[in-house]
Amino acid sequence: MYERAPPPAQGFTEVMAYGMPAYQRGGVAEVAFASQEQCVSLYVMRGDVHNAFAERPVGQGVGKSCLRFRRPGSVDLDLVSDLLRATAAASGPAAQ
Repeated sequence: MYERAPPPAQGFTEVMAYGMPAYQRGGVAEVAFASQEQCVSLYVMRGDVHNAFAERPVGQGVGKSCLRFRRPGSVDLDLVSDLLRATAAASGPAAQ
């Protein structure tokens, strides 16, 4: 998922944060990716963006700031791209 997801926009830096590849802006990670034993996860640390897309991840595991895809083939790349674009467009502080 990380390799196929475009960076959110200029102003973001690719880093390793919390042991995961992430995009940060202003020194704060706003999006991170993780490959775990039973799923592939996308962490969106902006509550405003995560809440705006709360209805879209039908059939996926959803946590407080996380979308879990049980199989790599089940990743909704359109949803991932939309979340990255919304993160790039958002302003103000992100959750830490």
